[in-house]
Parts: sequence; structure tokens; C-alpha cells
Amino acid sequence: MLRFDDASLEHVHDFIQWLFPLRERSGANPTAPRLDDEAIAAFHARPELGANLRRSYERMLAFYKAGDGWLTPGNHNHLRLTRMMISLRTLGLRDEALELYGYVTGLASQRGGVTRDTLRYWNDAIS
Repeated sequence: MLRFDDASLEHVHDFIQWLFPLRERSGANPTAPRLDDEAIAAFHARPELGANLRRSYERMLAFYKAGDGWLTPGNHNHLRLTRMMISLRTLGLRDEALELYGYVTGLASQRGGVTRDTLRYWNDAIS
């Protein structure tokens, strides 16, 4: 998945749940892994897991920085970004979650294309 080109990252919809798992089952990809207390503890105890998550984050951040097509109201990438922030924060990469939040909210405030509801979700995701 990390080798996907940007077009694949945009058009394939069932990978983000694997790169950035959450406690909740994904409606879009119900077979994707879910976090539990044991998995979260493993991420906090094993640096290589955090390093893998960081690589996923860096690839997705490069994707979002490469274009701004996601800056449209209701764009599916807004949900992906929310997922990423929650997953990063939950799994011990709070600085990366805050960096992502700062980048997307800063760009949204400059260019628009993101609803107030989405901004609230993003704020909640890093809280």
C-alpha cells in the first residue's frame, strides 16, 4: 500500500483502515483490523510498530501535500484524515497527529473547501 501511486491512493478505498486502524469497525472495510487494548499497548512498547505507522503517515502526508483536490466539501479524504489523526494519537504518535491537523486546517483556512462540521471532527480527533 505504501507503494501505491497517488492515483491509487485517491481511487482505492479499502486500504486506509489497514494503515490507520481504530477501535471501531469500519463500515467501508469491515474485515480490516481493529485496535484493542493489547494492540495499543504493543504500539507503545514496540518502537518498530510506531516506525511503520510513521512511514504510513509520511506517505499519506506526501499525498495530501501533492495536490489539493481533497479541499472540496464532503470529499472522502476528510474521513481518511480524521481516521489518521485518531489512529496516530491513539497509537502514540501525537506529534504527527498534531502536525497533520495543523497542515490540513491551515490549508483549509487559506483555501476553503472544508465544512465547519469537518473542522469539528478534526478538532475532536486530536483532543
